[in-house]
Amino acid sequence: MKAALVESVGKVSLTEVPDPAPGPRDVVVKVAACGLCGTDLHILQGEFAPSLPLIPGHEFAGEVVALGSEVTELAEGDRVAVDPSLYCHECRYCRRGHNNLCDRWAAIGVSRSGGAAEYAVAPVANCVRLPEHVRTQDAALIEPLSCAVRGYDVLKSQLGSHVLIYGSGTMGLMMLELAKRTGAASVDVLDLNPDRLATARHLGCSGAAATAEELDRPEGWDLVVDATGNAAAIQDGLGRVAKAGTFLQFGVSDYATRATIEPYRIYNQEITITGSMAVLHSYERAAELFAGGILDPDVFISDRMPLASYPEALERFAEGKGRKIVVVP
Repeated sequence: MKAALVESVGKVSLTEVPDPAPGPRDVVVKVAACGLCGTDLHILQGEFAPSLPLIPGHEFAGEVVALGSEVTELAEGDRVAVDPSLYCHECRYCRRGHNNLCDRWAAIGVSRSGGAAEYAVAPVANCVRLPEHVRTQDAALIEPLSCAVRGYDVLKSQLGSHVLIYGSGTMGLMMLELAKRTGAASVDVLDLNPDRLATARHLGCSGAAATAEELDRPEGWDLVVDATGNAAAIQDGLGRVAKAGTFLQFGVSDYATRATIEPYRIYNQEITITGSMAVLHSYERAAELFAGGILDPDVFISDRMPLASYPEALERFAEGKGRKIVVVP
């Protein structure tokens, strides 16, 4: 089969690899679409993935074409979206329900071959059957949506909060859509990319600007979300949190990224700083929200490119062009 392969740091190509075979509790999925995200760039930079070479792609959906010998929950021809998360279920964090912090955390497309290929293997327990009205190629959006749902699980946000989101790429826009549905009084979005800001406006944000100074909220925001991973945005955002407010680090930064906090202000104003890591008991809920129409795939997916163009798609994503880019085998 054809697959994208991160051969070494900074080098990705399209190659031929053997067709995968399922284990007893696995299925083989014929990939309909695979989304690109910041994690794929980190893998290309030599971060996150424990070893290279690797077939990336942790956001994918497709059709089941082969079953392991012990699989009874699905049948060939079923259309599924795949939760890429793999846990040991044995370590201290798994036993406490924090599986996303598993000491042996792994993921399809990060530590084992992923969906940037014609076929991919997944545990049957990680597959969610798609309802008839959901297009398989669109369902690659469920994985990033499940990360956004996890973010709001962490926040336990209050009704009537004023929200500021840094970044209007896919994840920032998903956080916008969820904020609108969790009782926010206002949701403002910041981005340096005017095209992306235009999408935020289209989706109904309260305000959209390049800098927070352009927005009229000198007292700050109750909830500030960084969806960029950018050091300058994070540093600015930490200073925009209102008294008793919360800062959520949602964007994925490079390992070397640093920001400065003000301990006295955090103490004196009772500011909370927290993070959200990937998916935790949120994939099925995201699939239900997606099936219910919480996102418009035609707004979120800006580019559908052939698998053969994976290197070009990754380059386009790295340049900040478009919104969600998916490759289609």
